[in-house]
Amino acid sequence: MDENKKTILLVDDDADYLFQMKLQIEKFGFNVITADGQKEGEELLETTKPDLAIYDLMMENDDSGFILSYKTKKKYPDVPIIIATAVAAETGIAFGLQSESEKQWIKADLFLEKGIRADQLHREIVKLLKI
Repeated sequence: MDENKKTILLVDDDADYLFQMKLQIEKFGFNVITADGQKEGEELLETTKPDLAIYDLMMENDDSGFILSYKTKKKYPDVPIIIATAVAAETGIAFGLQSESEKQWIKADLFLEKGIRADQLHREIVKLLKI
Protein backbone atom coordinates (compact mmCIF):
# COMPACT_ATOMS: atom_id res chain seq x y z
CA MET A 1 0.00 0.00 0.00
CA ASP A 2 1.34 3.44 -0.95
CA GLU A 3 1.72 5.51 2.23
CA ASN A 4 1.49 8.76 0.23
CA LYS A 5 -1.96 7.97 -1.11
CA LYS A 6 -5.22 8.63 0.72
CA THR A 7 -7.02 5.49 1.91
CA ILE A 8 -10.69 4.88 1.24
CA LEU A 9 -12.72 2.29 3.12
CA LEU A 10 -15.37 0.73 0.89
CA VAL A 11 -18.09 -1.44 2.48
CA ASP A 12 -20.75 -3.22 0.43
CA ASP A 13 -22.32 -6.68 0.54
CA ASP A 14 -22.57 -6.90 -3.26
CA ALA A 15 -19.27 -8.57 -4.25
CA ASP A 16 -19.46 -7.47 -7.91
CA TYR A 17 -20.20 -3.86 -7.00
CA LEU A 18 -17.43 -3.90 -4.37
CA PHE A 19 -14.91 -5.20 -6.91
CA GLN A 20 -15.90 -2.67 -9.59
CA MET A 21 -15.85 0.25 -7.16
CA LYS A 22 -12.45 -0.81 -5.77
CA LEU A 23 -10.94 -0.86 -9.28
CA GLN A 24 -12.52 2.49 -10.13
CA ILE A 25 -11.31 4.24 -6.98
CA GLU A 26 -7.82 2.77 -7.34
CA LYS A 27 -7.75 4.25 -10.87
CA PHE A 28 -8.38 7.64 -9.24
CA GLY A 29 -5.10 7.12 -7.35
CA PHE A 30 -6.31 6.06 -3.89
CA ASN A 31 -5.59 3.06 -1.69
CA VAL A 32 -8.77 1.05 -1.14
CA ILE A 33 -9.62 -1.23 1.78
CA THR A 34 -12.80 -3.27 1.38
CA ALA A 35 -15.24 -5.05 3.67
CA ASP A 36 -18.18 -7.16 2.55
CA GLY A 37 -20.60 -6.07 5.24
CA GLN A 38 -21.30 -4.03 8.36
CA LYS A 39 -19.64 -6.49 10.76
CA GLU A 40 -16.39 -6.66 8.78
CA GLY A 41 -16.48 -2.87 8.32
CA GLU A 42 -16.76 -2.37 12.08
CA GLU A 43 -13.81 -4.74 12.64
CA LEU A 44 -11.65 -2.79 10.16
CA LEU A 45 -12.49 0.49 11.91
CA GLU A 46 -11.01 -0.90 15.13
CA THR A 47 -7.52 -0.92 13.58
CA THR A 48 -7.73 1.46 10.62
CA LYS A 49 -8.57 5.12 10.22
CA PRO A 50 -9.51 5.72 6.58
CA ASP A 51 -9.26 9.15 4.99
CA LEU A 52 -12.79 8.67 3.62
CA ALA A 53 -15.42 5.93 3.79
CA ILE A 54 -18.06 4.81 1.29
CA TYR A 55 -20.83 2.64 2.73
CA ASP A 56 -23.72 0.78 1.18
CA LEU A 57 -26.93 1.52 3.09
CA MET A 58 -28.64 -1.88 3.14
CA MET A 59 -26.38 -4.82 4.05
CA GLU A 60 -26.99 -7.22 6.97
CA ASN A 61 -29.62 -4.75 8.17
CA ASP A 62 -31.69 -2.18 6.31
CA ASP A 63 -29.78 0.52 8.17
CA SER A 64 -26.25 -0.97 8.16
CA GLY A 65 -24.80 2.08 6.40
CA PHE A 66 -26.31 4.41 9.00
CA ILE A 67 -24.92 2.26 11.84
CA LEU A 68 -21.44 2.21 10.27
CA SER A 69 -21.60 5.98 9.72
CA TYR A 70 -22.56 6.57 13.34
CA LYS A 71 -19.77 4.32 14.65
CA THR A 72 -17.21 5.85 12.28
CA LYS A 73 -18.06 9.44 13.26
CA LYS A 74 -17.99 8.51 16.96
CA LYS A 75 -14.44 7.11 16.63
CA TYR A 76 -13.15 9.39 13.84
CA PRO A 77 -15.30 12.56 13.71
CA ASP A 78 -13.22 14.08 10.89
CA VAL A 79 -13.58 11.18 8.40
CA PRO A 80 -15.94 12.11 5.54
CA ILE A 81 -18.58 9.47 4.76
CA ILE A 82 -20.48 8.80 1.56
CA ILE A 83 -23.49 6.50 1.61
CA ALA A 84 -23.99 4.92 -1.81
CA THR A 85 -27.41 3.38 -2.14
CA ALA A 86 -29.98 2.09 -4.55
CA VAL A 87 -32.70 2.39 -1.90
CA ALA A 88 -34.57 5.19 -3.69
CA ALA A 89 -34.73 3.14 -6.89
CA GLU A 90 -35.74 -0.02 -4.98
CA THR A 91 -38.25 1.45 -2.51
CA GLY A 92 -39.12 4.95 -3.64
CA ILE A 93 -37.88 6.23 -0.28
CA ALA A 94 -35.48 9.12 -0.68
CA PHE A 95 -32.95 10.13 1.93
CA GLY A 96 -31.18 13.41 1.98
CA LEU A 97 -29.14 15.77 4.05
CA GLN A 98 -31.13 18.91 3.38
CA SER A 99 -32.57 19.61 6.82
CA GLU A 100 -30.72 20.01 10.11
CA SER A 101 -32.72 17.15 11.64
CA GLU A 102 -31.62 14.80 8.84
CA LYS A 103 -28.01 15.87 9.42
CA GLN A 104 -28.40 15.17 13.15
CA TRP A 105 -29.38 11.51 12.82
CA ILE A 106 -27.77 10.64 9.50
CA LYS A 107 -24.05 10.82 10.21
CA ALA A 108 -23.01 10.80 6.54
CA ASP A 109 -21.60 13.73 4.62
CA LEU A 110 -23.09 12.78 1.26
CA PHE A 111 -25.68 10.45 -0.29
CA LEU A 112 -25.08 9.08 -3.77
CA GLU A 113 -27.38 6.91 -5.81
CA LYS A 114 -25.70 3.72 -7.02
CA GLY A 115 -24.89 3.86 -10.68
CA ILE A 116 -23.04 7.15 -10.21
CA ARG A 117 -20.73 8.08 -13.06
CA ALA A 118 -17.02 7.66 -12.37
CA ASP A 119 -16.19 11.32 -13.03
CA GLN A 120 -18.91 12.47 -10.63
CA LEU A 121 -17.72 10.04 -7.93
CA HIS A 122 -14.15 11.28 -8.37
CA ARG A 123 -15.26 14.92 -8.02
CA GLU A 124 -17.22 14.16 -4.83
CA ILE A 125 -14.31 12.26 -3.24
CA VAL A 126 -11.86 15.05 -4.07
CA LYS A 127 -14.29 17.67 -2.70
CA LEU A 128 -14.81 15.78 0.59
CA LEU A 129 -11.07 15.16 1.01
CA LYS A 130 -10.35 18.81 0.16
CA ILE A 131 -7.52 17.88 -2.21
